[in-house]
Amino acid sequence: MVVEAQLGDPDVVADRVRFADVGRRHSELSEIVAAGRAWRQAADDLDEVNEMLHESSADDRDELRELAADAEREAGLTDERFKFLLLPRDPNDAKNVILEIRGAEGGEEANLFARDLFEMYRIYASTNKWTVETLEAHASDMGGFSDVAVVVKGKGAWSRLKHEGGPHRVQRVPVTESQGRVHTSSATVTVLPEAEEVDIEIDPNDLKIDVYRASGPGGQSVNTTDSAVRITHQPTGEVVSMQDEKSQLQNKDKALRVLRARLLQRLQAEQAASQSEARKGQIGGGGRSEKIRTYNFKENRVTDHRIGLTLYRLDKILAGDLDEVVDALLHDERQRQLSSDSD
Repeated sequence: MVVEAQLGDPDVVADRVRFADVGRRHSELSEIVAAGRAWRQAADDLDEVNEMLHESSADDRDELRELAADAEREAGLTDERFKFLLLPRDPNDAKNVILEIRGAEGGEEANLFARDLFEMYRIYASTNKWTVETLEAHASDMGGFSDVAVVVKGKGAWSRLKHEGGPHRVQRVPVTESQGRVHTSSATVTVLPEAEEVDIEIDPNDLKIDVYRASGPGGQSVNTTDSAVRITHQPTGEVVSMQDEKSQLQNKDKALRVLRARLLQRLQAEQAASQSEARKGQIGGGGRSEKIRTYNFKENRVTDHRIGLTLYRLDKILAGDLDEVVDALLHDERQRQLSSDSD
């Protein structure tokens, strides 16, 4: 196999970036080969059981029919998995993920819900053995987040989180509600692939960099030096501000990471359609009526409106048990890819 030969090539081994790319490709191909072998074995098993059934006596047929049904199910599952692995890979699959979560409509309740979403993703990341690095977090007066940005690092992070982008709506009795009425609020989630410098080259002359003194809730100063950084990418108008670190250099580095991610998303969206439509498709206006998912506390219900999935286990989902939702979204994506290919 050419890829295996490259893994042993001293020139490839000496190039860290190239070696990592070849390693990822080898892992992908190994998975496809294993799935192909499993598919062939399942098909052979099904043929064998059907042949035995055809030649069996009446006494053995009930047992063989059960074996044939099991073999048919297994053959169907392996066939589907093999087809899915042969679909074109998402170019961002190997990238880390930048998650931006913001309280939207609903005042302080929206900020509290933004924190709930942050905790949900943090626990889900831990379950998958991903690491979470906080880029910036602005706490609200009651302990929520007006906005928080993190980097999620680990194998499979992009493929399993990419469908989380959009407005998330919550229906519950807020802690600020004295009469027990259910309110509807929302928070927005933006999912960006973290861009490497080789993905996006930024001309320093295109950047306007402002430094200022960091502030906390209510505007009070939390720093005696001008460590906070605001970077404006003048050709696109993208603005990123960072103030969590005490060092101006660290804040600048984090701001550039987020800026690269946004510019990469912009470039990829332009290649597919137009950036404005792609970003609006994720976060919309943040309104309560625009939503990809609803979290209803009274009914312990989560509904993903894009695929019509409803689960009555909101408590477990908010506790980070997201796999059932994520798997359903990935299955829907793959089915649409298969339908598109067949058309």
